[in-house]
Amino acid sequence: MSPPSARLQTKPVITCLKTFLISYSLIFWFTGVILLAVGVWGKVNLEFDLLLNSDKGTNAPYVLIGTGAIIIIFGLFGCFATCRGSPWMLKLYAMFLTLVFLAELVAGISGFIFRHEIKAVLQGAYNNAETAYTGKGDEDLDRIQRTLQCCGEKNYTSWANTKYFEKEGIPTSCCNMTSGLNCTSAELKDLNKAAAVVYQRGCFSLMTTTMEANLGIIAGISFGIAFFQLIGIFLACCLSRYITNNQYEMV
Repeated sequence: MSPPSARLQTKPVITCLKTFLISYSLIFWFTGVILLAVGVWGKVNLEFDLLLNSDKGTNAPYVLIGTGAIIIIFGLFGCFATCRGSPWMLKLYAMFLTLVFLAELVAGISGFIFRHEIKAVLQGAYNNAETAYTGKGDEDLDRIQRTLQCCGEKNYTSWANTKYFEKEGIPTSCCNMTSGLNCTSAELKDLNKAAAVVYQRGCFSLMTTTMEANLGIIAGISFGIAFFQLIGIFLACCLSRYITNNQYEMV
């Protein structure tokens, strides 16, 4: 049996490590909430239906949502393991943090790779949606044009190459409502007249700029959170070792 002084020296260290690890686990849990929120936000705002319906749609929002949910669960598990002072639970927590560290590194790298590929993927999907546009239930392009206040892929003249333009002209969702203008059928069928009543900016450049900027933020967050796991791994391993040693000292 070890002298009482050794145990007295060990207990303050354990208490200190527990405090730090509980604080870390709460922060870790909060990062899970953030990832979950970013994933949901990306699913709703960044992933337009036309991209999701394409063959090359991305699963990035679903990955963030799933990762966030798992982190929330294990963040609570980390708090429970720390309060219980169970060495095997702490080791399990450290193993999970290691897996999260590796997964988030992959997610961050994938984010940067996707950032460079998104233009080709999105442009193909947008062209297909614009070509197939009928104005009857095709809400994707209408929603994009109204929300971003844009018109056509490059600009409003992009609609001139579609079958819809031959019959109906430029979609009414291109009308510049911010200027209080009312588009008539005659104006929408004439490119020269339409120039004065529709949005001038193209939608493709606006969409890619917005999405690339936000994917960069997501990738940066993934890298930051990934390296943050190293702190938790270190604390969990140290606490597990000190608790184990303290148990041996008491024998």
